[in-house]
Amino acid sequence: MLVEETDSGFRPIRLRSLREHVHEELRQAIISGRLKSGARLNERQLAADLGTSTSPLKEALRQLEAEGLVRTEPRRGSFVTFSQRQAEEMMLARAALESIIARQAARHGSVEAFDLLRSVIGKMLAAVESGDVEELIRMNEQFHDAIHDASGCEYLRRLQNTQRTYDHAARVTVLSQEEVRRISFLEHEAIMKAIVSRDEDAAERLMRQHIMDAGKTHIELVF
Repeated sequence: MLVEETDSGFRPIRLRSLREHVHEELRQAIISGRLKSGARLNERQLAADLGTSTSPLKEALRQLEAEGLVRTEPRRGSFVTFSQRQAEEMMLARAALESIIARQAARHGSVEAFDLLRSVIGKMLAAVESGDVEELIRMNEQFHDAIHDASGCEYLRRLQNTQRTYDHAARVTVLSQEEVRRISFLEHEAIMKAIVSRDEDAAERLMRQHIMDAGKTHIELVF
């Protein structure tokens, strides 16, 4: 399992699939703003911070370059390229997908699926009131997963899954603010009520607005 963070903010890795976990750590560091746009990535230092060799690090950097988060230049090294414009595009893509999925959940969701949404909202409220940010993030992700399940969408869910790491990193950043946590909960509660009452228009509208607001907060905090 992962151990405590180092002074640099990275968690040394003690897992079997090193490349995947190095990639995840670096991707989250970039999206959360810990590694700033334009920053040169020192491979030896990063490998030391992550507690691994440079081989899985180089593989992870190639993957990040394919995702448009890193640029590698011959004889110069690798640089972070994640920008405000890119974050805006990710926000817009997620808002479009999640709002349609919420609409489909309101239309096609079962009674059992709606009961699960109500249950998750209750757990989210408990996490907000106790200040348990990690639990709130976990319930936040479970809430969106429950909407995806309720929708019955397959193609849209596959598209949305490509953004999961971005979504998680953005949530960690955004939900670090207590006021934002409370506002976010109220937005999730309103989305749940729209879905379980089968108000398709409201479910779509509220989900889109929620994603846009969260995305704008993420951009303000990172850039």
